Amino acid sequence: MISRRNLLRSSAAFAGAVAARPVLADHGTIYADWETLGSAYAVPDWFRDAKFGIWSHWGVQCVPERGDWYGRQMYIQGNHVYDHHVASYGHPADFGFIEFIDRWRAENWDPVGLTEKFRRAGARYVMAMANHHDNLDNFDSTHHRWNTVNLGPRKDIVGIWEKAVREAGLKFGVSNHSSHAWHWWQTAYAYDPEGPRKGERYDAFGLTEADGAGTFWEGYDPQQLYTGPSMVAPDGIDTVEAMQQWHWDHDGQWLEMVPPGNEAFAAKWLLRQMDLVEKYDPDIVYLDNYRLPFGQYGLDAVAHYYNRRRDRHGELDAVLTAKRLGTYQREAIVEDVERGFIEDISPVPWQTSTCIGQWHYDRPLYERHGYKSAGSVIQRLVDVVSKNGNLLLSIPQRGDGSIDPDEEAILDELAAWIATNGEAIYGTRPWRIYGEGPARTPSGHMGEGEADAFTGRDIRFTTGGGALYAIFLEWPEGEGRIEALGAQAMPDARIERVTMPDGRLLDFQRTDDALAVALPRPERGAFVPAIRIEGAGLV
Repeated sequence: MISRRNLLRSSAAFAGAVAARPVLADHGTIYADWETLGSAYAVPDWFRDAKFGIWSHWGVQCVPERGDWYGRQMYIQGNHVYDHHVASYGHPADFGFIEFIDRWRAENWDPVGLTEKFRRAGARYVMAMANHHDNLDNFDSTHHRWNTVNLGPRKDIVGIWEKAVREAGLKFGVSNHSSHAWHWWQTAYAYDPEGPRKGERYDAFGLTEADGAGTFWEGYDPQQLYTGPSMVAPDGIDTVEAMQQWHWDHDGQWLEMVPPGNEAFAAKWLLRQMDLVEKYDPDIVYLDNYRLPFGQYGLDAVAHYYNRRRDRHGELDAVLTAKRLGTYQREAIVEDVERGFIEDISPVPWQTSTCIGQWHYDRPLYERHGYKSAGSVIQRLVDVVSKNGNLLLSIPQRGDGSIDPDEEAILDELAAWIATNGEAIYGTRPWRIYGEGPARTPSGHMGEGEADAFTGRDIRFTTGGGALYAIFLEWPEGEGRIEALGAQAMPDARIERVTMPDGRLLDFQRTDDALAVALPRPERGAFVPAIRIEGAGLV
């Protein structure tokens, strides 16, 4: 077992962090507790100005091109992923997840070209996935031999992304999802409860380094990939429904604690996270966790990151995100609301992460043209920005690294909108209210499906450069009416000029009830019009 003292000493920048916590000096060590982190931290302006990032949520699970959580679900009989896997590759006792690593070649990956597409589409930061719950590191990992430099693509994927992104003048981020691997992988130790191979354990169960002789993973311990058995389904489960329920009740929950009897996994997680920070100096770190993983280990990771950034840059200009934070935790790190909205302006900057489809590439979804439209992405961006947030959008990549024609078209449409309307987004701040209109966006993690459809009466506000921007989430039929700018609502304000972002003057009339604006008829394919409002007493 790795002792915590030796673990923390492994980073010179973090030495002394387990000493007594003194009052934080202006340039002293940032210690690993919530109070000290909160007193040291403020969200940097670059993040507040950037507003929009694009995520390469890309890993070995994209090889079969069947969407999210393939590695876990391929071991659950009765699941559609299991059915696909058996039909396409064979039974998971014979063809386990480990085999996909050798099939991941990334042969059509063009990081420079993709980064340029992301930049044109409006991204001010690009995030690379460093690992997923499948526990394969997509970087030159010092502490985990199961990585893409040694196996599969044989490339430092994170390092190559970093170079392309920084050369494009964008901020660079990494996402770390590996803390959940220990419970996520327990399905690989289970078995079919029904059918001709009933009771036969899947490949992870009993697999040893010796079994790799003559294979691509010769000399590697497969238990370091699959994390070892810790919640193994017992013998005797004899129905599909009972097995699925067993997994849901035991290893299917979102667990953040140190694995029972396996503190070494948490200690190694911290080493891997610190390694990411040391090697790639990310501007933003995304932790796929509710609050932080593994108790003090998670706090140690944040403190190490903040100290390292301040040592290197002379200021704490970093962003680290996690989910479902409490009030005091939002003072120390940035909250990410995955696939969700919030209802009103947040007093602190935040982020929502979502995807145009599934997180991992899903070919059937593409074939039925099922992605979110560019218009819906912009609606989401505008709503989030009006409430003091950023949008992180995943554009799924195929296993070979390429993107499909529908994704290309979405990026092109985003680029066209941003080229015209970007001034209403970048560098802006919330107004006195976020907006108006009938659509409701209930707050909540994983709640985007519960939001109402936006209409031409749904308007969002931003401010920047002395102007107020009003953005209609659908093109209104006839004139656009803004009740928040009526003379009764703002009696001391004076509206002098209303224009489109391209400078076209718009006719307007202000009554007690509303500001009425004569918008031009939309050109074919146009969506989400923004207008610039200038005058006195508006901002």
